[in-house]
Amino acid sequence: MEDEEDQQKVSDLVRELVIRLLSSPADDGSATTNSKPNLNSPHFVNSLRYAQRILCSRLTPSVAPDAAAIADSVKRRLASHGSSSLALSFADLFAKFSSKTGPGSVNNKWAVIYLLKIISEDRKGAKSQYCPSNLLPNLSLSDDADFGKGKGSSSVKPLGDNNKKGWDNGVLLVSKDPENRRELAFREFVNLVREENEVSEEVLVRDVLYACQGVDGKYVKFDGGSDDAGYVLSDSISVPRATRIMVHKLCELGRLFRKVTGYIAQSMDRFPAEDVGTVGQALCSALQDELTEYYKLLAVLEAQSSNPIPLVSETASSGNYLSLRRLAVWIAEPMVKMRLMADLVDKCRVLKGGAMASAIHLHARHGDPLVHEFMRRLLQRVCAPLFEMVKRWVQEGELEDIFAEFFIVGQEVKAESLWREGYRLNHSMLPSFISPSLAQRILRTGKSINFLRVCCDDRSWADAATRVATDIGVTARRGGFGYGETDTLESLVDEAAKRIDKHLLDVIYRRYKFKEHCLAIKRYLLLGQGDFVQYLMDIVGPDLSEPANTISSFKLSGLLETAVRASNAQYDDRDMLDRLRVKMMPHESGDRGWDVFSLEYDARVPLDTVFTESVMAKYLRIFNFLWKLRRVEHALTGAWKTMKPNCISYHSFTRLQSAVKKELDSTLRRCQVLWVEINHFISNLQYYIMFEVLEVSWSNFLSEMDVAKDLDDLLAAHDTYLDSIVEKSLLGELSQSLYKSLLVIFDLILRFRSHADRLYEGIQELQARITRSSQSSSEQGSWTADGRKALTQRAGEFLRNMGHDLEEISKEYSSLQEEFISQFPVQKHVDLKFLFFRLDFNEFYRRVSPSS
Repeated sequence: MEDEEDQQKVSDLVRELVIRLLSSPADDGSATTNSKPNLNSPHFVNSLRYAQRILCSRLTPSVAPDAAAIADSVKRRLASHGSSSLALSFADLFAKFSSKTGPGSVNNKWAVIYLLKIISEDRKGAKSQYCPSNLLPNLSLSDDADFGKGKGSSSVKPLGDNNKKGWDNGVLLVSKDPENRRELAFREFVNLVREENEVSEEVLVRDVLYACQGVDGKYVKFDGGSDDAGYVLSDSISVPRATRIMVHKLCELGRLFRKVTGYIAQSMDRFPAEDVGTVGQALCSALQDELTEYYKLLAVLEAQSSNPIPLVSETASSGNYLSLRRLAVWIAEPMVKMRLMADLVDKCRVLKGGAMASAIHLHARHGDPLVHEFMRRLLQRVCAPLFEMVKRWVQEGELEDIFAEFFIVGQEVKAESLWREGYRLNHSMLPSFISPSLAQRILRTGKSINFLRVCCDDRSWADAATRVATDIGVTARRGGFGYGETDTLESLVDEAAKRIDKHLLDVIYRRYKFKEHCLAIKRYLLLGQGDFVQYLMDIVGPDLSEPANTISSFKLSGLLETAVRASNAQYDDRDMLDRLRVKMMPHESGDRGWDVFSLEYDARVPLDTVFTESVMAKYLRIFNFLWKLRRVEHALTGAWKTMKPNCISYHSFTRLQSAVKKELDSTLRRCQVLWVEINHFISNLQYYIMFEVLEVSWSNFLSEMDVAKDLDDLLAAHDTYLDSIVEKSLLGELSQSLYKSLLVIFDLILRFRSHADRLYEGIQELQARITRSSQSSSEQGSWTADGRKALTQRAGEFLRNMGHDLEEISKEYSSLQEEFISQFPVQKHVDLKFLFFRLDFNEFYRRVSPSS
């Protein structure tokens, strides 16, 4: 009796709800007065039947009961159809609806939202004008009189005008099955399934869940002896083949789980061993966090597995049980993640540091959004130690790499080698998401800080580093300094490098006067200070003509100081002059002072970073070449002073035979012509070296210094400057044949100077004898024929010998000159073509060359 009253009460409530929904406002527009619908109209009757059909429906939804998910689906649908205002209104109403708790509130909020959603979809799916009988064709409805009973099974019952087909206005109608034939069929099916399965599905589900946690179950156990190790269902258990295959697939999650947890346990046991490192620890921590979420899922599944799996006909409790198929759906996403983690474990087992980050980054380049997001989240944790090292390096110059996993490696070196050899890139540890150019900038930034601190003894770099630290701190708080923010990292590194490098160059230029020291080296080691070089050669020439083992370096140092004080060099900075010293190179017996004398410049810290031992060795090579060139030029100048026309009085030879006078004229002419030819060669060569090589290279070096942005640019500019001088000065590897030929010519010119001095010394001696003989003959009254003959014979013999020697020197010089000139056309350096043109502008040597 009470059930009938309750059913009638429900029917009345539904009837009242339909009346209110169909009521329309009054004609006067008042909000409180509504006109009720005609209760006998077809519209009201159809609407009432439609509501009863909805509420009598016994269909089970195929989605999980999640009110928030259903609400999000409705909002997205409204927004996609352009109803953004409706979507916002729905979101506000849902927030109020879901916040209602306590007495009088709706407990099953999801069911209400789902009901409204399917009604909305069904109404919009109607193709014709609104007609409740055309809507929701799958909802079960027996009759108005059966509303609210909900007992027994249902079967198709034809009603209305279409009784023969079982349809009423396009709606399939069902009625009760009084004999319960469907339930009997379901029970027979269940009995057959139980006979086929030796183990119930509940037990298999529980064993699979144990396997997913790395634990052996009652029937599913780990088999490590087979090639494909994993959890397997014993062959002695009788289950259908499909069930066995599904169990095997589900248990793969357990095998992957064991691999991941084994790696974590092994890594933690090895800590703090060097082969794990901070990046490996971060990976283990990230994997452990992912496993924590996995444990939460297993807890939920364990709770559901305790509920019995209902029979096919028992649909009332179908929401909380866990079957193998449902378990496959639940673990589909964890399976993907666990497979990724197991793959990472295999790849990273022997890796560490940046190499490990690179291996993980390769897996992040995936088209699947789930995989990409998972790997990105994992990499943010794994790369955190590396980015912390980068931050400390570019901010403070500190290299905290205990386990050798950073891509920058430091080593103990001397202060002068700190910049070039103190730090380097370890490409095996460079993450693939950091480009080599960015890695070079990171390396240079921290290296600049250490160079300022160690070599320059500078502390003012901290101001620039503080500003960089502020920028990095702000970016890190915003979450932009880490994996996936390579652009942010690059901009921060560029800003840090710009500030630190600018400060470093200011210190080098202003405090340590780099440009002034380069100019001092050019003046003294490259012999650019003309008056100093000339005076130095004049005062050290006599000493350098002596054997090298008899020369005192202390005396030469004193002569060097004298040359400085006697030239314009005395006005240069005293600190730079004090760095200029005399250096005697290693020598052997037979060497002269000219062969071992050289100058050196003491480049102290931090300038010795630029002027290293190898660089100063190049300067020494250039100095030796220029010194030999200046020596030859100095020798030619000395020869010219001896060969001045007013040094010889021809009237002294009037008493000698005409043949002797002709021999004298021929010898002097041959000597002067040879001097002019040699002087032409040396003058043009010296002009080329001093102006076309040294000055042009210096001008280019100054231009490159002005545009240098960091110390590496400055070092590169200086190396280019020095290499340009070496190549253009015939000192390069490609010009060795020219250089050797030139040295032979220099030796020949010095021999010519020696013969010229002997010639004019001999002529002056003959002149003195003739003068003395003339004076004695005037006193005694006559000059004997024997005396004149003897003097003439001696003079003729001397002049013939000197003439023959000069002729040999001239021929040898011409041969060497032609050989030297003939090598220019095959030289690859373009500047040597200009020297070739200056030496042979009228093609004289090419015309007289036998090869032409």
